[in-house]
Amino acid sequence: MSRVHRRLIPFLCLLFLVNYLDRTNVAMAKLQMLHDVGLTDAAYGLGAGLFFIGYFIFELPSNLILHRVGARPWIARIMITWGICSAAMMLTSSARTFYALRFLLGVAEAGFFPGVVLYLTHWIPAARRARTLSLFFTSIAVSGAIGNPIAGAIMKLDGIGSLHGWQWLFLVEGVPPVALGIAILTANLLPERAADAAWLTPPQQQWLEEELADDAGHERIKHVSELRLAADGRLLLLSLIYFLLVVGVYGFVYFLPTLIKSVTAASDAQVGLWAGVPYVFAVIGMVVIGSHADRCGQRRWHVASCALVGAIGVAAVAESSHPLAIMTWLIVAAVGIFGQLGPFWSIPTRYLRDTAAAGGIAVINCIGNLGGFVAPSIIGWAKDLTGNLTAGLLVAAASLAAASVLVLCVPASADAAASKPGRHQLARQDSNL
Repeated sequence: MSRVHRRLIPFLCLLFLVNYLDRTNVAMAKLQMLHDVGLTDAAYGLGAGLFFIGYFIFELPSNLILHRVGARPWIARIMITWGICSAAMMLTSSARTFYALRFLLGVAEAGFFPGVVLYLTHWIPAARRARTLSLFFTSIAVSGAIGNPIAGAIMKLDGIGSLHGWQWLFLVEGVPPVALGIAILTANLLPERAADAAWLTPPQQQWLEEELADDAGHERIKHVSELRLAADGRLLLLSLIYFLLVVGVYGFVYFLPTLIKSVTAASDAQVGLWAGVPYVFAVIGMVVIGSHADRCGQRRWHVASCALVGAIGVAAVAESSHPLAIMTWLIVAAVGIFGQLGPFWSIPTRYLRDTAAAGGIAVINCIGNLGGFVAPSIIGWAKDLTGNLTAGLLVAAASLAAASVLVLCVPASADAAASKPGRHQLARQDSNL
């Protein structure tokens, strides 16, 4: 497993980091773009959210195609097309072009995240999955920690080549996914399964395949063996929970730089540096929370606790006015909001396998990501109406609090089954006795 982690997780983290940079760099671009293009906060919120409508429409078919053709060619295709669409965001000249380009970016990215989660189920046994997923999800927090300062630095290119700073931001950050997509196609960086990995010995390949077969063979969890998704209450519940969590995530992400700018006299570059601080703490929290969730096996309670902490943090930010108090509560909110991601995604991967995993993970993610449309739209509209972010942030806090309650309605067997040791672990315990 150490070899699997060294070979796959850093590269997948890099891919997801680049993905999240291109998805959310519009939050930093907003500091200049609204004035240059003539967008209102409501128009910005709608455009930021339209990304998730394109994502929603095309995510399920994209993930089913990935299951059929394999991870390597399809993830490469996704990356190349989203890189092109991200760079094309520099052509924004009006609200309509902003809406269209954000929608196309969502279409291009559709399937990437659930595809990677599905890919990891082919490599990581369930008992180790929350920790591994938490490491993967640290890419989100790392992208905020380094992405906002990098974006602030790129935007200093304002005026060079007759381009605005925000145009340079979209252009420069659109190049890496294209390059990485080409690298995936030309090198065996993402083998499909253990048997395809030349860097594993035959005994290691056999051991990993047997561990994963043990997961599929456990009868303590009733697997969804067919895509009867509309009738499966667990998937509908998990989709609703993820929707509420995502409202909190993107309510935080898309308005963090704006919030910091509103309470300080900082330049755009300085705002980028300050906006990275909460994400640094989020990275640490995600690793600790994910490891603890695997160790004690209580995924639901970890998700519930993190969502509640995030709700308290966001609500406190909404009611604070002093910059130091706001930064403190932003750190609390970031740890809670992002800490739940690894434990949450370890739950549905226990219920789903094969084609049902490809479809089920995509369904949860695409329905949940509609929260990414709702959050910026509501917060942007509320800011235009009231002149501040308070009302919109309170909506995001309420959404996180509701998710904290609902996740405890998920059957407790999800925790018990996820923590059940595999056959080889039991054999080692017997030999020790």
